[in-house]
Amino acid sequence: QFVAEYYNFIDTEEEESEVGGNKRQKLESPPPEVDTTAKKSNSSSSPEIKIMPTLGTHVPMTPKEIKSMYGKELAAKVPNPFLVHDWRNDVVTIGHAPAEMVAKATHGYLKDKKWPAQLNKLVWDKRQHDVEKQPHKTLILSIGQVIPHEVMGMANFNKNIFVGTGGVDGINLSHFIGAVHGMENLMGHGDNPLRSILNYASTEFLEKELDLWYILTVVGKNAQSGKPEIRGFYIGKNIDCYKHACDLSLKVNLTLMEKPLSKVVVFLDENKFHTTWLGNKSIYRTRMAIADDGELIIVAPGIKGFGEDGSVDKLIRKYGYVGTPAIMEAMESNDDLKENLSAVAHIIHGSSEGRFNITYCPGHLTREEIESAGYKYGDIEEVKKLYNIDSLKDGWNKREIADGKTEEFFYVSDPSIGLWATKSRFESSGSTATKDDENVKSVQVSATQIAQGGSGGVGGWEKPPAP
Repeated sequence: QFVAEYYNFIDTEEEESEVGGNKRQKLESPPPEVDTTAKKSNSSSSPEIKIMPTLGTHVPMTPKEIKSMYGKELAAKVPNPFLVHDWRNDVVTIGHAPAEMVAKATHGYLKDKKWPAQLNKLVWDKRQHDVEKQPHKTLILSIGQVIPHEVMGMANFNKNIFVGTGGVDGINLSHFIGAVHGMENLMGHGDNPLRSILNYASTEFLEKELDLWYILTVVGKNAQSGKPEIRGFYIGKNIDCYKHACDLSLKVNLTLMEKPLSKVVVFLDENKFHTTWLGNKSIYRTRMAIADDGELIIVAPGIKGFGEDGSVDKLIRKYGYVGTPAIMEAMESNDDLKENLSAVAHIIHGSSEGRFNITYCPGHLTREEIESAGYKYGDIEEVKKLYNIDSLKDGWNKREIADGKTEEFFYVSDPSIGLWATKSRFESSGSTATKDDENVKSVQVSATQIAQGGSGGVGGWEKPPAP
């Protein structure tokens, strides 16, 4: 309705009103080049609607997944409206963000490296239209959820375009920039140097060419039912709607702890998480809350592999989650890593620098596979006996152990909808100060940051873990 009113397709309601208890923002007029004379659509034909799931590096959705996410009616529609994005072949580069921005975001580690703004060719082609057949450009709706994110700080907005429909070069470099900047400096912060790079590309290249609208939600769990529900709904053509969504998301999706957590148990829904590439959200989203020498237990009945992409899966199996120093050193002498920087970033993100222990309990991977990747292995059936997932509630739980004693642990049923951190760690994160090259080498990828106890690491720690 909001978009239809903007183009004068339907009558506009009061410019500013209360809708469902929330303020409805005033609509600005369309730019002069937009033809709004087709009021209340005088066409008897239905619009041609195509749907492109923003896969990024992920595997295409199965018919079952499409049916579950989009509903039976759309899944059965003929002709099939769903398009598959191929991040290796279906993209075009439309411009570059300056090397100076990349250098700032990586504390000077990457110099003279421009960031390529890439997106799916079919999306970019929508900037063109035959004015005789179509009065205005094709409308593009970018729909998604804003939530704390390990690479971008906060998910969605132009990430949906430049990563969700992006290409190898852009995705690889953006992920690597995020890893070098430090994941814990990014998560929960919508305004950061990496997001500034994407914002530059939006302003310089996208907004002038595409009729692109962002429809952003903020989702949280219902306190009574425990089921997800929409808490915020924002529509706009620029960054303003994203900023509003970020503000609300931090109120809804961020849980600040008074003290570090000694033991955390995370469950990964087998219908959502099939690889550690996705399942490692259990690590990303809880790491800022976990105590030194603490333990993270990941119960993952659906995990079948490591990477969503076949070549990335091979790289993870080859190198493992070995920690920042080891993987950065390996990258210097191995072309397969140099050419897959998103895999390097993922390996950095998915480890603990030996600061805490990670025990993976997969449904379909062997002990050998898990341990060779750098994690401790847990038998899923045995662990489920110790921690009865069906009876646990989000937050603090207790279980009886030997001699009538109890063990207290923190439970997370879905890491994808939140971020958990101690107040002190979150408040000290988000620094965007530029560090010189020598300091980067000593802090971000220090040779003294050695992985311990079979668990790897992530960059950004000011001090190495204690021996």
